[in-house]
Amino acid sequence: MKTYSMKSSEVDKKWVVIDAEGLVVGRLAALVATRLRGKHLPTFTPHMDCGDNVIVVNAEKVVFTGNKTKNKKYYWHTGYPGGIKERTAEKLLTGDHPDRVVKKAVQRMLPGGPLSRQQMSNLKVYVGAEHPHEAQKPEVLDVAALNSKNTRSAD
Repeated sequence: MKTYSMKSSEVDKKWVVIDAEGLVVGRLAALVATRLRGKHLPTFTPHMDCGDNVIVVNAEKVVFTGNKTKNKKYYWHTGYPGGIKERTAEKLLTGDHPDRVVKKAVQRMLPGGPLSRQQMSNLKVYVGAEHPHEAQKPEVLDVAALNSKNTRSAD
């Protein structure tokens, strides 16, 4: 039996919209990363961008489990000596760009390299419930119904 390798002319990209309200960040990011890579398809090819285009709305309403909102830290470096900075997940979610929590979680679940950067361009994350991609007729994916652990049960 020969291994099937998809050609770029055979790629059929779908548009999927996910409402992130009340979803756990890690579980959402794992599902989105799988969709972006195309691993949910039987014709998955590791060196091709054969995944779907994913739209995530209500990114500011994602939740963390446990004490991660207060304890999880996001680090970056300014480039200067001693320039390491940190910000908690709570500050990111209540700040100007709460969509970056979802983007970073998905980005860190993809393998590094040029292909994953191309696949990240297929991810659109929006803070509100509106998105400008109605013309693509995205199909709704109900992540909360897939598994009861995908949503936070108790606060």
